[in-house]
Amino acid sequence: MATIIGVRFRNAGKLYYFDPGEHWPLPGQFVIVETARGMEYGQVIAGVREVSEELITPPLKTILRIADERDARHTQENMVFEKEAYHICQHKIDEHKLDMKLVGVEQTFDNTKLLFYFTANGRVDFRSLVKDLASVFRTRIELRQIGVRDEAKMLGGLGPCGRPLCCASFLGDFQPVSIKMAKEQNLSLNPIKISGVCGRLMCCLKYEEDNYEQTRKTMPRLGKEVETPEGFGMVIDLNILKETVTVRVRRGDSSEIKTWPVQDVRWFKPPQPVVLHPIDEAEKPAHRMGKRTERTVERQRAAQPEDAMESAVSSEAAPPDEELPLEELVEEELTEAALVVEELAQEELAEEELPLEALAAEDDEELLDTEPLTEELGESDAGDDWRKVVAEALKNAQDSPR
Repeated sequence: MATIIGVRFRNAGKLYYFDPGEHWPLPGQFVIVETARGMEYGQVIAGVREVSEELITPPLKTILRIADERDARHTQENMVFEKEAYHICQHKIDEHKLDMKLVGVEQTFDNTKLLFYFTANGRVDFRSLVKDLASVFRTRIELRQIGVRDEAKMLGGLGPCGRPLCCASFLGDFQPVSIKMAKEQNLSLNPIKISGVCGRLMCCLKYEEDNYEQTRKTMPRLGKEVETPEGFGMVIDLNILKETVTVRVRRGDSSEIKTWPVQDVRWFKPPQPVVLHPIDEAEKPAHRMGKRTERTVERQRAAQPEDAMESAVSSEAAPPDEELPLEELVEEELTEAALVVEELAQEELAEEELPLEALAAEDDEELLDTEPLTEELGESDAGDDWRKVVAEALKNAQDSPR
């Protein structure tokens, strides 16, 4: 966690964060801080607090000191000097005949830099103007071109509503505003009515946009067929703020227009998409071993020696310490299935490659195993009359019933 405070340098300006260090100023106090432009005099808006380090951009600069009365008098002197510099710069702009409008002047607290803000329709070559201003003020000069929104923020004024401009009162940053927001709020698309002092779309169009979007999701669309307490009809108007629906109700050959609260109107709503939740391991069905996998296991057990079988039985009887994850189980089952398929393919290939003579020999072996044609001869019977003995054995085999 990092300890920070929020400091603002101008009225309704952007809020910058600093490390309080040894000083713990309270909200409302003024401090002197070091910035990219030099030393600045600002007011503490957000007091000391702790935030996650992921939300800040390190490194944070540390507050130099808490401002005193002497620093406040120096700031007032700088403000008087800024007004004089404004008139001098305006006179120089007229001398050089530059197409630019001077908006404001700022001087850093340590008087090391003087900034001039201006607006222009395009790019302006102000190199000669910078040289003249540097020869007059004997300090570093910087000219910055700003937009019309920043101009209105710096100058201030009254908006179409009669109140002070939002950007000059409390807005820190400008939010993007589009013409779609005006359409969503059923406002007139007349540029004069939806534009602010700066000539751009009013910032206040963004304030209620989220409420309009959320409320519109709970209301039927224009042209939708709905059911009202007095019958069926079609939606012709919506009032988002009052949350009412205007419906043209059919009365036979004629129709009648009436307004109801959205709670009294019913319409067909499309079903919400089903969100598939992951199945827990306990809810998953037990895996069933196929016949081919069982055969493979039996063959492996038959091929194992007795010692290995005993160790395997003991390992199976012992409860497992840790259950294998689902991915490893699936991978193991796929490997077993691949081995079974490979064995079956090899057996089929071996049967196809056997020659006809080998198949005939196998058939003869099976026949001999079931029905022997001859009897085994002992050593005593094997003499010179072996031909007679063989002939008698063949005859007995032919006469015997099958």
